[in-house]
Amino acid sequence: MLIALRLLKALARMRTSYSHHLLALLLTLVAQTTAAQQVAHIGRIAPIDRIIAVINEEVITQKELDEMLGHTIRQLQTRGVQPPAHDVLEKQLLERFIITRLQLQMAKETGLAVSDTDLDDTLRRIAKENKMSLPELYTALERDGINFNKFRDEIRNELIVTRLKEREVNNRITVTEGEVDNFLHNQEISGAGVNEYRLAHILVQLPERAEAPQIEVKYRRAEAALTKLKNGVEFAQVAAEFSDAPDAMKGGVLDWRPSTQLPTKFAEVLATMQPGELTPVVQSPNGFYIFKLLERRGQKAATVIITQTQARHILVKTNELTSASDARRRVIDLKERLDNGGSFQELAKLHSEDASASSGGSLGWISPGDTVPEFEQALNSLQPGQISEPVQSPFGWHLIQVVERRTLDVSSEQQRKTARQSIHARKADTAFQEWLQRLRDRAYVEYRLEER
Repeated sequence: MLIALRLLKALARMRTSYSHHLLALLLTLVAQTTAAQQVAHIGRIAPIDRIIAVINEEVITQKELDEMLGHTIRQLQTRGVQPPAHDVLEKQLLERFIITRLQLQMAKETGLAVSDTDLDDTLRRIAKENKMSLPELYTALERDGINFNKFRDEIRNELIVTRLKEREVNNRITVTEGEVDNFLHNQEISGAGVNEYRLAHILVQLPERAEAPQIEVKYRRAEAALTKLKNGVEFAQVAAEFSDAPDAMKGGVLDWRPSTQLPTKFAEVLATMQPGELTPVVQSPNGFYIFKLLERRGQKAATVIITQTQARHILVKTNELTSASDARRRVIDLKERLDNGGSFQELAKLHSEDASASSGGSLGWISPGDTVPEFEQALNSLQPGQISEPVQSPFGWHLIQVVERRTLDVSSEQQRKTARQSIHARKADTAFQEWLQRLRDRAYVEYRLEER
């Protein structure tokens, strides 16, 4: 299992938005492989599989749930967490299985897919972390008994779910300038700095359009979870038993979050807490939350100074009529004319093939990151008044001239950018939970788990 262990370490270091999903996936596959080897070793006869849930027109089988259950128990035990009772954990995992399957169904129905090229790029990143090529990764996984095709399919599913969330939730969140203004104004009048929190959480989710009796049942469930926590039961164990959040089986631990990314009600409760303390049950539109404050730290507004460059250029585009070599020759000819005293502005007006031609090739003030890397690298190497050698970019061939440079304090712009990101993240978290609940409530789900 050496390659599997290496992959686990590599995935833990990856900083992609879905690396934690891939890590969990690999743990599952390793657990499945180990379980299969154990069964083969002791010569047990596998029982006949059966359907335990119907989700729209698809099914979940007992074998699928047992594989997930075995992996989750081993994962909890590895972290030193006592798993909940078998039947409780089984029901919790079945709900997570259903939610994932519903997302994949929706993606398929709406034509969302991950190309083989994108999938191979992801697999290459995994292989690169292990200093391997893709064929070497394939061979190593097969050597450890992990079916590469299944591994590939599961990673494709994780990518699909991530893109579905982006399309259905994140990309539909809007943040207005008025919201940013109000956010910054409230920060200013509060006179307090922004705190960052590392939290563990439990979510008892409410159904869409829940009625009073349902709300009362869910509230009592949240209170039961809080009672266990107050009686000294480990948070991760209670999260695994009670929480409806996707990270319930991982202890419900959240990465560092500024208070500005949390709903106001949550931030107000956490503001007076000390590490190790628990919140009471806090209601939100999508359910009841319990938080444990693990750590807190202050966050100061940073001063951001950048160097801007005023520049102009001449661009000769490459297209069906002009090859790259022809464009380069034309730019070389223009460079010779400039070296012999030609006016950059006049030549740009006559020969540049973009909208800047009418203004003599002027690009105005350029900030870091405004242009493609090839252009920016050449721009940064020039002194004021200097003209570049021919530079190729995805748009064609350029001649670049730096007019002047300046330093600029963009702290206020950065503050607005940070505020916008915080508002967006806060809205997206709530919207995603609500969207998942709607998806679940509108699906046809038939349970057969109790049919033993």
